[in-house]
Amino acid sequence: MMTLVRANGIEIDVEESGPRDGPAILLIMGLGAQLVRWPPAMVEALAALGYRVIRFDNRDVGLSTKFDHAGVPSIVWTVMQKQFGRVPPVPYTLTDMAADAVGVLDALGVERAHLVGASMGGMIAQLMAARWPERADSLTSIMSTTGHPGCSRPSMRATALLLRHPRSDDIEAIVAHGTMAGRAVSGRFPMEDAMMAERIRAETLRNRCPTGFLRQMAAIVADGDRTERLRAIEAPTLVIHGSDDPLVPPAGGRETARAIPGARLLEIEGMGHTLPPELIEPIVAAIDEHVRAGTSPLVARAA
Repeated sequence: MMTLVRANGIEIDVEESGPRDGPAILLIMGLGAQLVRWPPAMVEALAALGYRVIRFDNRDVGLSTKFDHAGVPSIVWTVMQKQFGRVPPVPYTLTDMAADAVGVLDALGVERAHLVGASMGGMIAQLMAARWPERADSLTSIMSTTGHPGCSRPSMRATALLLRHPRSDDIEAIVAHGTMAGRAVSGRFPMEDAMMAERIRAETLRNRCPTGFLRQMAAIVADGDRTERLRAIEAPTLVIHGSDDPLVPPAGGRETARAIPGARLLEIEGMGHTLPPELIEPIVAAIDEHVRAGTSPLVARAA
C-alpha cells in the first residue's frame, strides 16, 4: 500500500507491506536513498513473518517534500565549523528527520514500532530511540555509527566517490557513477553490474534530488558525536555491521554497540556498505530473533 502522509509539517511518501495488525517494523533508509533501496526480498521476508513493514522516503529524497528553498550547504564549510566547535547552521538536523519518522507513525496510527535503520537511517533510528523511547519497541542499527570522528571516517576512495556525486541530469552518467560506487562499497558481496545499473536507473527515474543529498550530508556532519545521547537508549538494540565496510568502518558499529546499554553486535564477515542478496536471509533472521526474543550484552560474529 502506497500513501502520502502529512507528518511533522511536511509530506512524506510511505509504503506498507504485510498484515496491518502485525507488529510494526519501521525501515529507515540512508543518505540520499529512497524507500525502494530496501531490497524487496528483505521487505517480503519480514512481511511473510507477520510484520507490518513500513518504509518511507526521508525528507529531500524520493516523493517526499524537498527543501530546495533552503539552498545548498557547503559540506567543507560545515565540517570546518564543526571542527572549531561551532554549531553550523544547516537546513535541518538529523533530529528533525527523526521527528519525521515519529510523524509517520502518528499519521498511520502506530503507537510503537521496531526501528530498523541503515547507515544514515541507523543514525535517525538511534536518535528516535533516544529522544522518543515510548515509540521504540526495539532498535536495529545497520552499518551505522555513533558519529564520533575517531570511528566514523570513510576510506579515501569512498570519500571521493561521495563528493563526486553527479549533479547533472545525464542518466547514463548517473548510472555509471552509481554502479562504480556500489561496486566500491560492496565488500566481498558485489552485485552484478547489470543488476545494479537497473536498480539505479529505476531509482533515478522515480525521483532524483542531488541537492537533497547535500542537505542530508550536512545534517549528518552537524549532528556530530551521538555517544552520550546513545547511552540513554533503553530499547533492546541489535547492531549489524560488515567487516569490510569502507564507507562506515567496522569501528562505527563496534562503538555503537558499546555506547548503547545491553546492545548486541552482529559483525558479518565480508559485508560492505550494502544489503546484498546473499545476506538477506541471515539479516532478516537476526532481526526477527532480536524482535521476538530481545537482546543480551553479548558479541556475536557471523561468518
